[in-house]
Amino acid sequence: MRLPLRSMLLCALFAALVGVCSQLSIPLPMVPINLALFAVHLCGYLLGWRLGGLAMGVYLLLVLLGLPVFAGFGAGPGTLFGRTGGYILGYVLAAMVTGFLARQRPGFFPRCLAMGLGTVVCYIFGTIWFMAITGMGLWESLGYCVLPFLPGDVVKILLASWLGGRLQPHVERMLGNGNQGTNPAAAGTKQG
Repeated sequence: MRLPLRSMLLCALFAALVGVCSQLSIPLPMVPINLALFAVHLCGYLLGWRLGGLAMGVYLLLVLLGLPVFAGFGAGPGTLFGRTGGYILGYVLAAMVTGFLARQRPGFFPRCLAMGLGTVVCYIFGTIWFMAITGMGLWESLGYCVLPFLPGDVVKILLASWLGGRLQPHVERMLGNGNQGTNPAAAGTKQG
């Protein structure tokens, strides 16, 4: 797949945005609270499933190469393949699910639903990974890795949906409406 320069730049920009949002965190014993999923949702919605997934793949590569772009300036294979690595890998799936589902229907609430389902996919993948690495059971893992984060995730989804609706026309204009990685449901319609 050959990408136009603007598409590549937007993928790099969103990978960097996830890295910055990962640093805005509150440390907890097992998994920190941060704004990374907020950026992942924006990425998936604004870039679509293909470019959103690619952007999150770039983010994973940055983590793997040792750039301190994960929460608490974490980086390297130890971070990516550690107990919370499944959530990092889940960012790719969350962006793709969000990007795919968001193209089905325009509007604030369909975007929220798409982002919510992207979060669920990320949590399923990350929690299974966490359980396999730590040996903890399902309920204990959910208590550490999912349940404390749900109220904040609702706020992140609402904000990402609102902001995504405002930014979509500008991103579409940057990419051009013919780009297959973008959200055609939003092309030519006012989002809000």
